[in-house]
Amino acid sequence: MPALSAKPDQKLPSTALTTWVWPWSMALAPTIPLAQQFVDYWVDALQRNILVLDVLRRRGNQYIEQQKDPDPSILYFDTVILIDGRTLLFPVNYQLHRVLPPDGIETDPRKRPFVVFDPRAGHGPGMSGMKPESEIGMALKQGHPVYWVSFLPMPVKGQTSQDVCQAEAVFISKIIEWHPHADKPCLIGNCQAGWQIAIMSAMEPDLPGVLILAGAPLSYWTGAHGSNHMRYMSGVTGGSWPVALTCDLGNGIFDGAHLVDSFEKNNPSNTYLRKPYALYTKIDSEAPRFLEFERWWNNPVYLGREEMHFVSDDLFIGNHLVEGRIQTSNGIRVDLRNIHVPIVIFCSQADDITSPQQALGWLLDLYGCDDDILANEQTIIYSMHEYIGHLGLFVSAAIAGKEHQKFISTIDMIEMLPPGLFEARFVSKDEEPHNAEYASGDFILRFERRSLEDIRALGVNDREDDMRFATVARLSENIQGLYYTCLSPFIQALSSPETAKLIHQTHPIRLQVLAFSDNNPWMALLGPLQKWAESSRAPLKSANLFWDIQEEIATITEHTLKQLDACKNTWAEGFFLAFYGWPLLQAMVGLHSVRPYIRHPLDKDLQSERERKRRLVHLLETADEGGLPEAVIRGLFYIARAEHMIDEREYRLVLKLREESSLFPALSQEELRTMARKQYMLLVLDEDKTLRAIPTLLKNTGFKAAQQAFDLIKTVVQARHALSTEEQKRLSTLAHLFTVKS
Repeated sequence: MPALSAKPDQKLPSTALTTWVWPWSMALAPTIPLAQQFVDYWVDALQRNILVLDVLRRRGNQYIEQQKDPDPSILYFDTVILIDGRTLLFPVNYQLHRVLPPDGIETDPRKRPFVVFDPRAGHGPGMSGMKPESEIGMALKQGHPVYWVSFLPMPVKGQTSQDVCQAEAVFISKIIEWHPHADKPCLIGNCQAGWQIAIMSAMEPDLPGVLILAGAPLSYWTGAHGSNHMRYMSGVTGGSWPVALTCDLGNGIFDGAHLVDSFEKNNPSNTYLRKPYALYTKIDSEAPRFLEFERWWNNPVYLGREEMHFVSDDLFIGNHLVEGRIQTSNGIRVDLRNIHVPIVIFCSQADDITSPQQALGWLLDLYGCDDDILANEQTIIYSMHEYIGHLGLFVSAAIAGKEHQKFISTIDMIEMLPPGLFEARFVSKDEEPHNAEYASGDFILRFERRSLEDIRALGVNDREDDMRFATVARLSENIQGLYYTCLSPFIQALSSPETAKLIHQTHPIRLQVLAFSDNNPWMALLGPLQKWAESSRAPLKSANLFWDIQEEIATITEHTLKQLDACKNTWAEGFFLAFYGWPLLQAMVGLHSVRPYIRHPLDKDLQSERERKRRLVHLLETADEGGLPEAVIRGLFYIARAEHMIDEREYRLVLKLREESSLFPALSQEELRTMARKQYMLLVLDEDKTLRAIPTLLKNTGFKAAQQAFDLIKTVVQARHALSTEEQKRLSTLAHLFTVKS
């Protein structure tokens, strides 16, 4: 050991100290900061756990208070109830509200109303406007009257899905009466509410103006192998008999807590780790957001037996909506092709509840080819997000400020789009600054032409998959028939309102909330501890080895849960494909090689097809009818067809030039929409004949006016970027056609 040195006024340590104590002190010195980190970590951890328990206590008390409210809602905005669905001829537990704009915001009754429908899929109402930056908030900011359709926790006895659709039709009819000078309302339906308003619009096609369906499943069987695993669950459980059992135990009522529970089990890494861990690690700031979300998430509502059997048997397991097998009580078939207003479908690739295939696959069921969409004069737009989850489609402030803001601000343009299938793309103004002032917000909305092959490329069922799902549907009917014959009478005899209430109150979803409320006497011990934790709060302020270890353990645990969930999903898919692909089982339920189940595009009504062809032939005969406005719109669409793209900037520039020019008469939105769709259909039917008719349209137009009209077309088509070779060629063709001899 090297000798020690000392200053002149210091004594050298004794031999024993030099030999033993000094080396040990040098060795232990580095552990002193580590020991301090250890103490700091556990003090912080103790305080965090106490504060988390207090937040859970407040959540439980919040739930108890909500149960006292006969009409609980988490809506941020104030509303006035206009129609109570319980007073209708077919009473339902739905209500129509007028949303009152906040201070500083004024709405114009002459602007298009927006009607937002909350999903009734286990949770309570209000998620469509739980914060200012929401679907409702964006519509209010742009001056539109906004209405909100909510629901009460308990259904009216015996109410059906058809009753709900009829009630919603009454709501929309009244809104149209209240706004006689406005365009028809835009309906926004989230998740379950999306397919519900789609059915309503197919039953009453003259009511809506535009439909926006966010995260709404319409094609329930469709998906890709290795993903979309929720579609296999009905096969794993043997069909819909568990729904029947649950309704019997609930005395005719289905508890929405079962749906909430299934959502949580579908993402165990988030349910059991990420969500509680986020509260723990951000306890000093996360409590308000956590409690606000839990007001909605852990407040399940109830559904009636009739509604749940429609959802499980006719929609999810039977897939009857896209097969045209749903009929109203008076025998009218529900056909989504009856919807002739634009349909906007908003979905996400990261949505594990409603996959893009389920949101868009119905197009392949209803239409055999792209020309069928055009012939039906239907405009369908879809927008596919890359990473946002299911709930984010409706509640994310970022989504509200981008996608929903753009859809709402361009709603008139959407209504004027020609028939066909389009994808909505959001382009940053930084990427395309040319004429960016004609687009609202930070993005430019562009509609690009797509085909059914683009939908098919997402991954759809093959014939064997359809046979498997058809086998599930047949087997479900058989098992449910046996259940209702053999077991249901006994269970219903044993069930009562009291036993049903007990079963509902003891559901794990509710118990895990109530266990930490003040109803638990042990929580009284938390009071002094909570005061101590808040008064002496000592959060970690620097790097801490033990916190880093905790983070690593959390990451490993989350990864493990994801892997276990992936194994479960792989097993479920493997079981489904093997068991329901078993030829003997398929034969036992009536599916075999002689009469296999083959999914074709939905059958067409012969009389309707004849009427459609007659209408199109008559339309082509009117190619030379009209004047200067028809010629301009025809020219604009002729050039747009070169790139199969329509841009927000072009539309807004058209509106600006129309206001500044004396060439056009005053046209309403509906007249302009009708004119635009007619001119586009003429180009689709016979482009050459339609172009040759342009001079006829301009025969009563002077040379100067025709040249001004052509200059307008040229200005608009250059709004996006420099013209392509094909666009320049088409513009030259129009220059010749718009040359009127003076």
